[in-house]
Amino acid sequence: MNTMNEDTIIVNNLTKVYKLYNNPKERLKESLSFTRKKIHTDFYALKDISFDVKKGETLGIVGKNGSGKSTLLKILTGVLTPTTGNIQVNGRVAALLELGAGFNLEYTGIENIYLQGTIMGYTRLQMDSKIESILKFADIGNYVYQPVKTYSSGMFARLAFAVAINVDPEILIIDEALAVGDMKFQAKCFTRMNELKEKGATILFVGHDVSSIRTFCDKAIWIHEGEMVKWGNVLEVTADYMKFMNDDEYNKEPSANNQEAIEEMTTDFEEINRWGSQIGIIKYVELFNSKNDKTSII
Repeated sequence: MNTMNEDTIIVNNLTKVYKLYNNPKERLKESLSFTRKKIHTDFYALKDISFDVKKGETLGIVGKNGSGKSTLLKILTGVLTPTTGNIQVNGRVAALLELGAGFNLEYTGIENIYLQGTIMGYTRLQMDSKIESILKFADIGNYVYQPVKTYSSGMFARLAFAVAINVDPEILIIDEALAVGDMKFQAKCFTRMNELKEKGATILFVGHDVSSIRTFCDKAIWIHEGEMVKWGNVLEVTADYMKFMNDDEYNKEPSANNQEAIEEMTTDFEEINRWGSQIGIIKYVELFNSKNDKTSII
């Protein structure tokens, strides 16, 4: 039995390399070469990643698209194998990596619920005791008796999420799945995830919504181009990540063309529905953080 101080997930020097070829013939040529001449180019999806997550902690993972976040989660769930390094995952895992991953599109919703339970090691009798809570959470009505290939993306997300968080996982891994659901469903998901967190579940949460990660997560990791830039305090990690993401777009000095556009925009206010004498009009605003750097984040 794990104690609260024990690590649930340990990742040491994790690296994932893909061999890239210009065309399929090069792959065949390299495999048949007696000289072992290297034709491919190495692409590092992940490079020397190390961190640990303790039981009951919630870890947020941020980074641009293509930075390696999903690759990391797929390795942790056993979908991919690392090139080098090692991982240790202690506990029963429920993962929501991609919309519908692990679902059989020809099966009905009910059949897929039992399929997912089997994959996680539950007996049919055990799943019988969970089916009511899953159906209530998904709230997709009689569609649960239809093949999931007929579902909308929102219905798919509701069912997949309902299964993942109602099978009492010790480790819950979520990869941006909440973006599909409506606001009401997202709120219900976060409420349920908080309940799991209070019960001691370990949660890994990938998302672009920094405010959700700051509200929900205890720690954060920032991955960029396969490398871990920073990890630890969630506020510090997300602040540096957002500064990086906004530097190019917002923190450049306005060019002559941009300045003209700003002046044109700010001097062309309509006076409809305004109050006062208009002696003073705010035409341009800049925000600065505590380090006196320009920012777009409040």
